[in-house]
Parts: sequence; C-alpha cells; structure tokens
Amino acid sequence: MRLDVHQHLWSEPLVKALARRASAPRVRRDGCRWMLELAAEPPSPIDVAGDAPDRRAALVCMDGLDRALLSLSGALGVEGLPPDEARELIGAYAAGVADAGAPFGTWGALALSDATPADVDASLDGGSVGICVPAGALSTPAALDRSGPLLEALERRDAPLFVHPGPDPWTERNGTVDAPPWWAAMTDYVAGMNAAWHAFVARGRAAHPRLRVVFAMLAGCAPLHLERLTARGGPIAAARDRLLFYDTSSYGPAAIDAMVATVGIEQLVHGSDRPVVAPALPPAGAWWDALVQRNPARLLGAPA
Repeated sequence: MRLDVHQHLWSEPLVKALARRASAPRVRRDGCRWMLELAAEPPSPIDVAGDAPDRRAALVCMDGLDRALLSLSGALGVEGLPPDEARELIGAYAAGVADAGAPFGTWGALALSDATPADVDASLDGGSVGICVPAGALSTPAALDRSGPLLEALERRDAPLFVHPGPDPWTERNGTVDAPPWWAAMTDYVAGMNAAWHAFVARGRAAHPRLRVVFAMLAGCAPLHLERLTARGGPIAAARDRLLFYDTSSYGPAAIDAMVATVGIEQLVHGSDRPVVAPALPPAGAWWDALVQRNPARLLGAPA
C-alpha cells in the first residue's frame, strides 16, 4: 500500500459550512474566485472548483499512490472555536471525506475546548486512522499537559497523532495581517511546528512512551537544530526516537537529505499537502519505497 499521509479536500459540505460563517475561518466569493479568510492571516484564494473528489482521486493515482489520508487543516483554527461552531465544521469535514470515498482515508479532528477521551474513541471507531491536532495544542509543556488525556487515549488505542501547523486552540486570534500570502507559512507555521516538536521531546515522550507521532512539514526542520539543542543541554536522544515521524510536505531534496542525515530515512513519510502545494518530485528508488510504503505502515501500526 503506497500512501500519502497528508492531504486536504475543499469538499462541498465543508465549503458550504465555511461560507455560512460571518467571521474567520470562512470562505467567501470574490468575483469568480473563492477567498479563504483566517484569523491573523492575509486572505488567500482557493481552488474549490478544481478540488472535486474524482479529480483528486485521479491525482492520487498519477502520483503513483494507492491511498491518501485527508485531514482538516489545523491552520483553519477550527479546533479552537466554541464547541458548537467547531463541531459543525468538523461534521462538514467528516461528511466531505465520507462523500469522497476511495482512495481516501481520514485523520480525525476534535473540538479541543471540550474534547474528551471518549471523543477520541468515537473518531477512531468511526474509521479515522488517528487524530490530527494543530501544533499550537502542543507548543508548550503546559499545552501538552492540557492535551494529555487525548494523547493517552490515542496511546491506549495504539493509534497515531498527526501534528499539523495551526494556532493555539485556547488563545483567541483576531484581525488579519498585512503581509504576503506566503508569510504565515514561513513564520508562524515553521515556529509553531518547531515549538511542538521541542515540547513533545522535552515532556511528551516521557508521558506517552508508546505514542507514534507524525509531524507535518518535517516538524519545521526542528531536528536539524540538534547541535544547538546539544549545546543548550536539551534531550538530544530525541533525534533517535523511532516513534517520531516527519512528513515531507512543502520540502524537497535538500531538506530531505539533511533530515535523513539527522534522523534516518526510516522516520520520513510522504505528505504532499495537496491541494495547498504540488508535491516535489519523488526521490529515486528505495527512498521512495520507504517514504510511501514501509514507513507509513509502521506509523499506522503495522509490525516493523
């Protein structure tokens, strides 16, 4: 089974639910375009019409894959909305995934302001391979502790955690930013993924010794700072943690080569981040097999 662990889908139910909203996160028409509005980010266009499930399924095949896992993007900030608002959008996301059918699987999403371990169980029992949370939910030791019961539930069920760029769900974000469209992806997202990785290796691993975790966008390349971590007395054994995985979304050969030298090819998995970006050309030979077959199988719980 050749797998892409990281895709999103502008499904009809999700777009309709976002379009009904009067405040971020929401989508709105701007002439012939759909615009996405997020708190503390500049508005950006999205290709709703080009994101039909049959077209996306064809792209999975064209990418040389058998299956792709969809997630609700943590960057939307849905998980931090008031519970009723969050559950409405999460329900729309789930309906869109169900409508998409094969070859798609799903990462579950939770309304984190009042989520309980029972919600984790319900999502897994409904077919999710694991749970996706925004990086802000793990970005400090205190936030990690607050999420602890949910992570314990995942660990008990032997299901993985997917950490995706996204804001702290317990801190309100307002307004927009006068910045280029790529600004948040190169600042907030990278910093947030770095913080989540460092918080997990500092405290999360000891608390959840069997939990498998995959970080989007190579965890913002956090492991590449291992020399600095060593100099400051941090937990350098984190680079050799066999239960931490890194998806390659938005990165290409230079970053992948550096990560392989630091954590090993066995910890990298293929994540395309479609439709946000087009994936880079795959590495040759055995590396590609590891990224799309062997390593994702271990992430999802297959025997090593």
